[in-house]
This record gives sequence, structure tokens and C-alpha cells, in this order.
Amino acid sequence: MSILAIYASPRRKGNTARLLAQAVEGARQAGARVEEVVLRDLKISPCLEIYGCKQKGRCVIQDDFQALYDKLVSCEGLMLASPIFFYSVSAHAKIMMDRCQSLWVKKYWIDKRPFGELDPAKKALFICLGATKGKKLFEGALLTMRYFLDTLDMGLWQSLLYRGLDHEGEVEDHPDYLAEARRAGGDLALELAGRP
Repeated sequence: MSILAIYASPRRKGNTARLLAQAVEGARQAGARVEEVVLRDLKISPCLEIYGCKQKGRCVIQDDFQALYDKLVSCEGLMLASPIFFYSVSAHAKIMMDRCQSLWVKKYWIDKRPFGELDPAKKALFICLGATKGKKLFEGALLTMRYFLDTLDMGLWQSLLYRGLDHEGEVEDHPDYLAEARRAGGDLALELAGRP
């Protein structure tokens, strides 16, 4: 089982990172091989919409996305954790997702796959948190995540959504959130391995 864990928060040691670290630990304890990527450490250009990807389905911009592309394509499972910014994912996450336009081009323009066709064996865990308690706080991020995962032939297996977390360290006041994230990481690993 190979799982890619993507830290998409601008803060290295914030609440989002803490929750994802718990999920990673749970997955490793369940026997998964987990590779961690911190998006803020990578130099990734936004999509420039030059459509160099129309030739082979691979982005032609040469930066750190090239290695991340290979990891995204080859992993069996994905964990992505992002805080909410204006009812969507972080800029770091969105830049990565937009660069996956090259995968969308490959899937639908080059390979001419039917829309909505998924490989059900690939699954993703989404961890997302926001400061406010708005009823629709996560709707934009969830839609963005689902369309992004479609490009990767993955299903959104589970979402952990937490409100009322803003300042660094506040998640420590919610040990139930941390325990839930650890369980979810372990359960994702077991799901990918085909074990109950």
C-alpha cells in the first residue's frame, strides 16, 4: 500500500499539519508505506494555461511539480490536508490541483476516457478545517476536491471536517479530533489493502 500524504497548509506546525500527522501515523501502524510532501517547501508555478500538455498529457513547466506529478499518478491512496481560505482550499493546494490540468487533458482529450469513469481501488482522505462555523464552510473545498480526485481516478473515501480551529495549537484542545484522524489513516490503509 502506497499512500501520498500532502500537507497543504501555509503553516508548518499548525492544526492542519497536526491532524494529518496523526492520520499518517495511523496508516503506518496499519502497514502502509506513506510518503509525506509539504507543499510550501516546493517551488510550483501556477498553471499558465499554455497547453503544452496537449502533446503527451504532461505539464511542460519544469519545476517541482514534475516529481509530484509522478507521485500523484503512482500512489494507491492519497491524504490531503488543507485549511479553509475563502470557502476553498489553500493557495498551495489549489496551485497543485490546477497544475493537474495536464492530467485532465491526458485523461479526457488524449485518452478520450468517458467522463466520470473512476478506478474504485484508489481512494483519498481529505482533512479540512476552518475557523468559522458557517453552515456551508466546506462546500467549495469539497467540490474542488472531488473534481481534482476525478482527474486522478480516485474516489473521495472520507472527509474529516472541523470547524472552530484557527490559532496554532487549538486542535490540542480536541483530542477526539486527533484520535479520529489517526483512526481514519489506519482505516484508509486497511481499505486499500482490502482488509476490514
